[in-house]
Amino acid sequence: MTSEQARAIIRAWFPLLSAFEVTSPPSKRYNCIAWAAGEDHLWWWPGGPYWPDGVAKDETVEAFTLAYGRLGYACCEDLGLEHGFEKIALFVGLDGRVVHAARQLADGRWSSKLGEAWDITHELNELEGEHYGRVGRLLKRPAALARSF
Repeated sequence: MTSEQARAIIRAWFPLLSAFEVTSPPSKRYNCIAWAAGEDHLWWWPGGPYWPDGVAKDETVEAFTLAYGRLGYACCEDLGLEHGFEKIALFVGLDGRVVHAARQLADGRWSSKLGEAWDITHELNELEGEHYGRVGRLLKRPAALARSF
């Protein structure tokens, strides 16, 4: 598949995307939840191959908040870039379940793993819609904590 074919598929899935970049080939090794946590060799999901011990195995915002909390993340309100912090956005479907996570990059854009498909960089709100719902929670941690996990 060519890069232009990949971009056309992604645009069809997410019609709000404007300027985005495809940053990796498709992979079944990891998903968006793992990618947001900085992992590219595990598939994170409640009841799936990996989920943090002691965290409820359900798809609630609270369970995902606790899972990322094990990595030092806590709730925040501001999606803007904050020097010295890493951020994750949890996307919530109409039924209130978490369906996607994205992580903020050092330039303020966001990075997402699209299921078993590509990683892309994008503006956060451009993934909102039919497939990923809306941003339902923001989390952040001091960047210095990333090196300690």
